[in-house]
Amino acid sequence: MGLPPPSPSQPFCEVSALDAGFLDLPDAMFITPSKPDGITRVPSLAFLITHASSKRQVLFDLGIRKDWKTGHLPHVADWISNYGVEVPQDVVDSLGKGGLAARDIEAVVFSHIHWDHTGDPSAFTKATFLLGGETETLLRTGYPVDQRSMYARDLIPPHRTQLLKTDTWTPVGPFPRAFDYWGDGSLYIVDSPGHLLGHLNILARTSAEGSWVYLAGDSAHYVKLLTGEAEVSVGHPAYGPHGCAHADKELAELHISRIRELQDLPNVQVLLSHDAPWYKVHRDGPSFWPGHIPPL
Repeated sequence: MGLPPPSPSQPFCEVSALDAGFLDLPDAMFITPSKPDGITRVPSLAFLITHASSKRQVLFDLGIRKDWKTGHLPHVADWISNYGVEVPQDVVDSLGKGGLAARDIEAVVFSHIHWDHTGDPSAFTKATFLLGGETETLLRTGYPVDQRSMYARDLIPPHRTQLLKTDTWTPVGPFPRAFDYWGDGSLYIVDSPGHLLGHLNILARTSAEGSWVYLAGDSAHYVKLLTGEAEVSVGHPAYGPHGCAHADKELAELHISRIRELQDLPNVQVLLSHDAPWYKVHRDGPSFWPGHIPPL
């Protein structure tokens, strides 16, 4: 279950956190035990990944869009209003702090297409959008095909969209399916089922010697799920059709168990998209662009 050893002159990546809004999570939707009325304020993080040699750059997620009240379908905006959203700085603003523009980004990898991860894709006029293959189902049946859908069928331009099929992917570490994005062992896109159809994570090598950052997306929303202090909540009907935060609770729990195996390996940092404890320690620090997360 170890991670791939470095090759001679091993390429690696620099991973930079990006502020992209805040929201309030009802604890009972995500973890048990929890207080029935508990609310946790969390960031919606995006990440810039820079290939250290070629300087090619991709984004993992886009966070929340600033104009969420008008930029989403009305019934989606109504749903979002339940979460106390604030976006003092979106992902484009965060990139600008380090002199980057949206047009400089080669690709955007979406962990999944929930509203707090898709930002405003229209700003990224030159990027290819990479999504898990099963996301095709959500987009094909999206609004207006299904008037009740929470996903817009035209979310991203089809001619710049790549749906990643997992049937030819190979294992990496504890994960059975992963795609070597640059083909040099520096960046793996990981099939991460359970939360939503097509959910993806990122495993990035952050030093030639063998340090890693694992971007877990919404595989878990609370660090307590990785430490064993809490379990995935069975949820409540008020929180949507599945009752809890995940479309498939059993698959989500299986994937969380694999992330726990990963974090037990040396020199691996695991970060969640809504990692409130990590954000509290590192906000405005060198882990955020134009800095990058120091390798272990």
